[in-house]
Amino acid sequence: MVSKKNKKHQDHEEHADESWLLPYSDLMTLMLALFIVLYGMSTVDAMKFQEMSEAFKSVLTGGTSVLDQNAMISNNKTSLSEIETPKSTQDGLMTKKNELKRQEQQNLESLKKQLDTYIKENGLTDDLETKLNQSQLMITISDKALFASGEAVVKPEARQLAKAISNMLQQFPDYEVIVSGHTDNVPISTYEFPSNWDLSSVRALNFMKILLLNTNLDPKKFSAIGYGEYHPVASNDTAVGRAQNRRVEVSIIRKYTDSTEQLGVTAAHE
Repeated sequence: MVSKKNKKHQDHEEHADESWLLPYSDLMTLMLALFIVLYGMSTVDAMKFQEMSEAFKSVLTGGTSVLDQNAMISNNKTSLSEIETPKSTQDGLMTKKNELKRQEQQNLESLKKQLDTYIKENGLTDDLETKLNQSQLMITISDKALFASGEAVVKPEARQLAKAISNMLQQFPDYEVIVSGHTDNVPISTYEFPSNWDLSSVRALNFMKILLLNTNLDPKKFSAIGYGEYHPVASNDTAVGRAQNRRVEVSIIRKYTDSTEQLGVTAAHE
C-alpha cells in the first residue's frame, strides 16, 4: 500500500516544470526583432529607419533603442551617411554651382575687357593678345616686348606692363595663375642658358617675380613653367612663325569647368 506521502510526491512529478517557457519566449521575441532590423537595414531609407527604431523600441519596452544613437550602422560596409542625397538637395547644389560658374564667367570677361582696353590704349596690339576659353583666360606676350634676344632680363619699359597686369589680377585674388615661357626651335647654348629649356624657364620665372612685386597678390597662387620649344603655336619653318612661338603666357585658370558645356568662349581682343 502506497503511503499518502509517496502518493503526493508522485502526483507532483506528473506535471513538468514549465517556468523555462517565459525566458524562452522573451528570447524568441528579441531574435525576431533582430531579424527584422537586419532585413530592414538592407534597404534602409530615412522613413524606414524611423519605423524600425520605433518598432525595436516597443519590443524592448522601456529601454533606449540602439537605433536612436548617432553612431554609424553598417551593413556590408554601407553607412547611413551613404544614403542617396535627396533630389531637392542635389538640385540645390547644382543651382549653386551654376551660379558660381556664371559669376566666374563675368569675372574673367571683366578682366579680359580691362586687359584689351590697356593693350589698345598703349599701342600693344602687335605684342599682346588675350583669349578666354573653357579652361582659362590667357594673356600672350611676345618675347620682344619683354626681353632682348637670347636674354631673360625683363626690359625696364616692360616692367610697367607687368605692373598693369598685376594690378588687374589683384581684383580677382582667388584664381591660380601660371606663367609659362616658350621659345622657337633655334638651339641656344650659352654659359647662362645651355638650352631652350633654361631660357624659357628663367624668362617665365623673372616675369612672375615682377608680377609678385605687387604685395596684394598671393604667391601661393602663382607658378612658373618653362616649355622650351615644345609647345609651338605656329610653324618654326618661317621667321614669322618662330616669332610667334617666342612668347610668355600668363594663364588665369578657371575653378569651375565643364567639358560638356561651352561657357561663352570669348575670342582674342578685337
